[in-house]
Amino acid sequence: MTTDGRTGRGLLGRLHDTLLHPRVDEAALDRALREAAAHHPPPVVWLLGKTQAGKTSIIRALTGSPHAEIGAGFQSCTRTARFYDFPETTPLVRFLDTRGLGEVAYDPTEDIRFCESRAHLIIAVVKVSDTLQQAVFEVLHDVRRRHPDWPVVIAQTCLHETYTPDQDHIQPYPYGREGWEAAVPAATGRAIIAQRRTLGALPGAGACTWVPIDLTPPEEGYEPADYGLEALWEAIEAATAFGLQAMLRDDAGVRDLYSRAAHPQIMGYATAAGALGAMPLADMALVPALQMKMLHSLARLYQMSWTRRSSSEFFGLLGAGFMAGYGLRWAGRGALKLIPGIGQTLGAVWGATAGAAITFALGKAACFYLEKRGQGATVDGEALRAVYGRAFARASAVIRPADTKESPP
Repeated sequence: MTTDGRTGRGLLGRLHDTLLHPRVDEAALDRALREAAAHHPPPVVWLLGKTQAGKTSIIRALTGSPHAEIGAGFQSCTRTARFYDFPETTPLVRFLDTRGLGEVAYDPTEDIRFCESRAHLIIAVVKVSDTLQQAVFEVLHDVRRRHPDWPVVIAQTCLHETYTPDQDHIQPYPYGREGWEAAVPAATGRAIIAQRRTLGALPGAGACTWVPIDLTPPEEGYEPADYGLEALWEAIEAATAFGLQAMLRDDAGVRDLYSRAAHPQIMGYATAAGALGAMPLADMALVPALQMKMLHSLARLYQMSWTRRSSSEFFGLLGAGFMAGYGLRWAGRGALKLIPGIGQTLGAVWGATAGAAITFALGKAACFYLEKRGQGATVDGEALRAVYGRAFARASAVIRPADTKESPP
């Protein structure tokens, strides 16, 4: 038997046992994840708007989780705001939501302080039919006086409330084109323009982009139900350097609803693995444990569970080559640390890169496997290995190391 074969068989057994009988110290893993998040906090998207303006609908649309119980996931962080981490365990983004804006006196100072040390974007959410937006607009002016370079996107929501009963969304989406006013219902156009005139020019040089949208439940009958969502994404990507869309949406061969829901989960675990891998001595024990935790999370998403048979089949189909490569990558991290002077730095880079890429590829391969098993189909080993290989090669393009993310000025 070759050395690679022995390495592969040994790792196969250890991974199989760890998946079926996790022995990781959950408290230690949670502490490490919190420490990694403290060093590399997720970007903050600050949602400003009155109650019922559509903030939660925007979170659902951006995260691709239309049925998620988002309200239950909010946690208080200041006297006037709460945050929602997505995904909850390994967050890629933090949404900050102001409470009661327009209903009680509001001083944004504390919430600004919460955002100041993090990469951020402000999304002001205003219902287009609501003419009383002075409280929201005053906060925007106040924030921009203090931080003139912060980018602002203003989502004008609930367009259909200005339609007559026989009207529907204008297709194609007209609001990004010159002369859009002539193409939309007259009442809608007047409401949009009136709000923009009321706000006036914000202080500072930061971008301010208006995006009319209408995010409605399918049963309301408006098509599409996510009208203007692509324009909102374009505004977010243009205003920031987060790469948030690639983290939350997988446009590369997404096959089904499960795959779309799984993508941000995989990205969250992969990003967390990269952060853990950069921590001295942490990755050898905790990154594989995090990967096993991801596999259990994905199985629950697919309404399945790992058994002795399925785990053996999954790792076996990935093959001894995968096992050998998996082991050698971690061994390489340890060897680099022996180099005097720069060994710790190189080892951290190696651990971060390998941990993130392997986790991303393992998650995508698991989705392929679970999807086939859920259909009652035979899983082709060559196809599974191809999924893993493509995902591993793609990882560098979709996972941005936390310490290289750019923040708005």
